[in-house]
Amino acid sequence: MMSVCVYVALSAFLFVGKIVRMKFTLLQRLYLPSSVVGGLIGLALVSAFGHLVPHEGIEVAQKVPGFLINIVFATLFLGSAIPKMRVVVRFALPQLCLGQIMAWGQYVVGLGLTGFALVRLFDVPAAFGNLLEIGFEGGHGTVGGMVESFSAFGWEDGIALGYTMATAGMILGIVLGMVLIQWAHKNRIVTQVVAFDDRRLHERKGVHPRRNRPAAGRQTVMSDSIDSLAWHLAVTGVAVMIGIGLRSLIPMKGFPLFPLCMVGGVLLEVAAKLVKKDLLLDRGQMERISGASLDYLVVAAVATIQLRVVAANWLPLAIMVLAGTAWSCLVVLWVAPRIFRTAWFERAIAEFGQAMGVTATGLLLLRTVDPDNRTPAAMSFGYKQLLHEPFMGGGVWTAIAFTLVYKIGWFNTWLICLAMLAVWCAVAFALWRRNRNLV
Repeated sequence: MMSVCVYVALSAFLFVGKIVRMKFTLLQRLYLPSSVVGGLIGLALVSAFGHLVPHEGIEVAQKVPGFLINIVFATLFLGSAIPKMRVVVRFALPQLCLGQIMAWGQYVVGLGLTGFALVRLFDVPAAFGNLLEIGFEGGHGTVGGMVESFSAFGWEDGIALGYTMATAGMILGIVLGMVLIQWAHKNRIVTQVVAFDDRRLHERKGVHPRRNRPAAGRQTVMSDSIDSLAWHLAVTGVAVMIGIGLRSLIPMKGFPLFPLCMVGGVLLEVAAKLVKKDLLLDRGQMERISGASLDYLVVAAVATIQLRVVAANWLPLAIMVLAGTAWSCLVVLWVAPRIFRTAWFERAIAEFGQAMGVTATGLLLLRTVDPDNRTPAAMSFGYKQLLHEPFMGGGVWTAIAFTLVYKIGWFNTWLICLAMLAVWCAVAFALWRRNRNLV
C-alpha cells in the first residue's frame, strides 16, 4: 500500500510540475524540466508537512532513484545499432577528448579542493570530493545508484548532498548554457540560434501540436502474443538480471549495480544481433522506458532531499559547485576551440550541458544552436557516448573512484585522476597541433 501511495505522490508532483511549467513563462525561459519543477514543489511540501507523512513513505520514495537508475542504464544501448569501432573513433575522438577532460577535471578539482582545503576548513569527509563528478557529470540517477555505496561506507549524508549537487548542476547547466549561447551568438560564433522569443507557443510550453506528433516508438511484436511495451520492459528486466549476476562476481564492497546493468544491456544487444533477433528491439520504445524512468527518478530525488543535511554543509557545497562550474566554463571556452576544426561551440555546448546536467540537457543546448543539424555536432556527440558512458558520469570509474577514496586514500586517487587528465590533455595538445598544421 505504501508503494502505491509513493507512486501516486510522485505522479502528482510530475503532473503539477508540467502544468506549472506550462503556466509560468519564467520556468519556460529557464528550460527547467517538469521533473525538476515537480521535484521542487514536492520538496517544499515534504519540508512543510513532512511530519504528517509516515516515515516509511519517505524511505520508499528515497529508494526509488536507486531502483530506476538501473532501468535507465540497462536501456542505454538496447535497440541501438552499434557501429564499428573505427568509425566511432574517427568521428568521436575530439568529442571524447573534451568529455574526458571535463570529467577527469571534475575529479581533480573536486578531490584536490576537498583534500587540500575543505577537509581542514569544514571537517567534511574526503569522499566529499567525489560529489562533483557524481552530481555534475553523473546527475540524480548516478547519486541514486550510489546509495548503497554511501551506506556501505557509513556516509548517508552524502546522498542528500549528491542530490543537491545534481540539482544545482542541472539548473546551472541550463542557465549558464543559455548565457554562453547568447555570448556566442552575439560574437557570431554561431548563427543558427533559436532564441526563446523566436520559438512558437507550443515549443515554449513543451507540447507537440496535434497534427505533428512524433512516434513514441514502433511495436515489434503483435499484441495477441505480448504487448510490445511489456516485451521491452521484460528485456530491460533481463538486462538488470544480468547486471545482478555480474555484481555477485565482484568482491568490491559497495560497488553499485547500475553500471553492470548497462553491461547487461550491451550483452543482450550483441546476443540479439548474433542470432539475428535484434528486430525484436526498438530503440524508440527503449528511449520511452528510459525517459519515463528518468523523470520519476529526478522528481523523487529532488523531493526527498534532506534540507537539514544541506543546511549543515551549505558553504563547502557552494564552494564545490562554484569550482566545478568554473572548470566546466574553462573547458568550453579555452580547450574546445583548440581541439575542434569545425563547429567548436556547438560540440562544446553539448558537452557542457551533459557534464553539468544530463544528456538531455546537452541535447537541449545543442538543439538551440544547431536546430537543423547542419553541423556534425550531434553525430560526434552520439558516437562519443558509446565510449564515454561506460566509464564516466555513472560508469565503472565513477563507482570505483568512490571506493578507492576509502581504500587507498583521497591523495592516491587524486594522483590517478591527475595522471588521466594529463593523458587526455596530451591528446588535446596533439589535436591542436594537427589543427594548426591543417590551417
